[in-house]
Amino acid sequence: MIEANNVTYRVGKKALFEEVNIKFTEGNCYGLIGANGAGKSTFLKILSGELETTGGEIILTPGQRISVLEQDHFKYDENTVTDTVIAGNARLYEVMKEKDAIYAKPDFSDEDGIRASELEGEFAEMNGWEAESDAATLLNGLGIATELHTSLMKDLNGSEKVKVLLARALFGNPDILLLDEPTNHLDIDAIEWLEEFLINFENTVIVVSHDRYFLNKVCTQTADIDYGKIQLYAGNYDFWYESSQLLIRQMKEANKKKEEKIKELQEFISRFSANASKSKQATSRKRALEKIQLDTIKPSSRKYPYIDFRPDREIGNEVLMVEDICLKDEDGNMLLDHISFTMGHEDKIAFVGANEQAKTALFKILMGEIKPDSGSYKWGVTTSQAYFPKDNTKEFDNDYTITEWLMGYSPVKDVTYVRGFLGRMLFPGEDGVKKVKVLSGGEKVRCLLSKMMISGANCLVFDEPTNHLDMESISSLNEGVIKFPGVVLFACRDHQFTQTSANRIIEILPDGTMIDKITTYDEYLANDEMARKRTVYQAQIEEDDN
Repeated sequence: MIEANNVTYRVGKKALFEEVNIKFTEGNCYGLIGANGAGKSTFLKILSGELETTGGEIILTPGQRISVLEQDHFKYDENTVTDTVIAGNARLYEVMKEKDAIYAKPDFSDEDGIRASELEGEFAEMNGWEAESDAATLLNGLGIATELHTSLMKDLNGSEKVKVLLARALFGNPDILLLDEPTNHLDIDAIEWLEEFLINFENTVIVVSHDRYFLNKVCTQTADIDYGKIQLYAGNYDFWYESSQLLIRQMKEANKKKEEKIKELQEFISRFSANASKSKQATSRKRALEKIQLDTIKPSSRKYPYIDFRPDREIGNEVLMVEDICLKDEDGNMLLDHISFTMGHEDKIAFVGANEQAKTALFKILMGEIKPDSGSYKWGVTTSQAYFPKDNTKEFDNDYTITEWLMGYSPVKDVTYVRGFLGRMLFPGEDGVKKVKVLSGGEKVRCLLSKMMISGANCLVFDEPTNHLDMESISSLNEGVIKFPGVVLFACRDHQFTQTSANRIIEILPDGTMIDKITTYDEYLANDEMARKRTVYQAQIEEDDN
């Protein structure tokens, strides 16, 4: 059990948390939610002891171990993968290293023997003999190949490092598990494995995530941060949303009835206060009026942008034809192997698969940024495209203000018109003079979405648009794509976004080939053919390795 008791945390004069009281108990997975800037990551750091409270205290059951998903991907570069994972249980790793050091001594003494015996006993109590196999199980479950377990961390790519750090956090059955955005950079299979791990985890989990589907799958409780307070709700994210909206509706309805009663009492008092025969009744109603208190309905700190893509022209029947596109990466590996498909005028296609480089390369080809090694594509004459790139660095490498930047893409060269689009995306008037190069990741995403809205395109191409967005912005973008009357091609890690937006799935397999199905995402994941092809391909890889 871990508990916050009257916790206050201030940054300068601003109180991020004010007298927070909440208890996290064993056997529950808590989803910690709130708007960007509400303090979700900060609160996890307070719970872990990384940050000290301004007031109040964090109470932890004596003897319990806290494990945290670390964010520094370079911290353990000189360690092996296996050692990095095992060191997640610091005491076990310390005992293991001290024990090995004693046995390595050339002049092994009686004192060394006694100490080694003590360490062996402690090592066995902590299941130390299973440490390497337990670490291997976690790593393999997350998709880290066995041959990489003895590699140095610095030899792994970014995605692999994230998985190792996650395995480190999960290692050794911690009593309290704190996870900040654990699904970032994970592929479908790794996320599904993590979901099952957390569902079966018997201790306490507190997780921050922008993935609504993930929160719905694993969470038994939801802790909502709003205006420096944390309110606990039973159930997952969807249950929290329904409960919080129901509570607001009930308070509004109760206030409406109270207002009607107030009006009724005021009218009676006004009519009969000067009437001697009714004076007692009027006085009685005055007392009743004084007792009526309206519920204070504090508006949420959450802000939802208004995302509405409106095409300037209706799209024709001929949208996009892709024929035999092939592309290799710099090392000669096949990214795209004879990719062919025809897009219909009602298609919203989700591109899925573990190879993000392949999906990004295909989008760049379709947007004319790079050329394929072979093959061709053709957009229909009635189409116009708007593109959301995964890497937006070039877009904002200039000295323009936000207003000037968006004006460059606007068909109407009018400041008021342009600021209307910025306002929809939660940029107030004074933000219009901010330089685009200093914007945060989330602000840059909202600028790009403004650019796509103002374009009037009838074909939208998104490469991981939910990165850097808060849950409210993701929900708004999700609704905007669902309502959009044109066609959409997108890659997105957000499961719920993909499930609710796409009516067709194209998976680019690790060998560069593809599977194309007119289906929903959930139906596709359950498809036997897809599972069979993955199994066959994995078997081929293992056979080649042997």
